[in-house]
Amino acid sequence: MELFKALPLGAILTLVIALPIGSQGSKGGQLSIFRAELYQYDFYWSWPLFLGGTALAWGIMMLQR
Repeated sequence: MELFKALPLGAILTLVIALPIGSQGSKGGQLSIFRAELYQYDFYWSWPLFLGGTALAWGIMMLQR
Protein backbone atom coordinates (compact mmCIF):
# COMPACT_ATOMS: atom_id res chain seq x y z
CA MET A 1 0.00 0.00 0.00
CA GLU A 2 2.87 2.38 0.78
CA LEU A 3 4.21 1.91 -2.74
CA PHE A 4 0.99 3.27 -4.24
CA LYS A 5 1.21 6.27 -1.90
CA ALA A 6 4.85 6.83 -2.90
CA LEU A 7 4.19 6.97 -6.67
CA PRO A 8 2.61 10.46 -6.71
CA LEU A 9 5.33 11.76 -4.40
CA GLY A 10 7.99 10.45 -6.78
CA ALA A 11 6.22 12.15 -9.69
CA ILE A 12 6.00 15.47 -7.85
CA LEU A 13 9.69 15.30 -6.93
CA THR A 14 10.58 14.52 -10.54
CA LEU A 15 8.56 17.42 -11.91
CA VAL A 16 9.96 19.88 -9.37
CA ILE A 17 13.59 18.91 -10.01
CA ALA A 18 13.39 18.28 -13.77
CA LEU A 19 11.65 21.59 -14.56
CA PRO A 20 14.49 23.97 -13.66
CA ILE A 21 17.21 21.67 -15.02
CA GLY A 22 15.40 20.88 -18.27
CA SER A 23 14.24 24.43 -18.93
CA GLN A 24 17.88 25.59 -18.94
CA GLY A 25 18.63 23.17 -21.79
CA SER A 26 20.61 20.68 -19.73
CA LYS A 27 20.09 16.92 -19.85
CA GLY A 28 21.11 16.50 -16.21
CA GLY A 29 23.88 13.98 -16.89
CA GLN A 30 22.89 10.71 -15.23
CA LEU A 31 19.33 11.95 -14.76
CA SER A 32 18.73 11.95 -18.55
CA ILE A 33 16.01 14.60 -18.43
CA PHE A 34 13.97 14.85 -21.61
CA ARG A 35 11.07 16.92 -22.87
CA ALA A 36 7.84 14.94 -22.95
CA GLU A 37 4.60 15.91 -24.64
CA LEU A 38 1.20 14.80 -23.43
CA TYR A 39 -1.51 16.00 -25.81
CA GLN A 40 -0.68 19.70 -26.08
CA TYR A 41 1.26 20.05 -22.80
CA ASP A 42 5.05 19.90 -22.64
CA PHE A 43 6.92 19.00 -19.47
CA TYR A 44 10.34 17.66 -18.49
CA TRP A 45 10.66 14.11 -17.20
CA SER A 46 13.34 11.74 -15.96
CA TRP A 47 12.74 8.05 -15.35
CA PRO A 48 15.83 7.52 -13.13
CA LEU A 49 14.78 10.49 -10.99
CA PHE A 50 11.20 9.18 -10.78
CA LEU A 51 12.33 5.73 -9.67
CA GLY A 52 14.79 7.17 -7.14
CA GLY A 53 12.21 9.58 -5.72
CA THR A 54 9.60 6.85 -5.48
CA ALA A 55 12.07 4.54 -3.71
CA LEU A 56 13.01 7.32 -1.31
CA ALA A 57 9.37 8.11 -0.48
CA TRP A 58 8.58 4.41 -0.13
CA GLY A 59 11.53 3.89 2.22
CA ILE A 60 10.51 6.81 4.42
CA MET A 61 6.92 5.50 4.60
CA MET A 62 8.17 2.03 5.51
CA LEU A 63 10.31 3.50 8.31
CA GLN A 64 7.26 5.24 9.78
CA ARG A 65 5.29 2.01 9.89
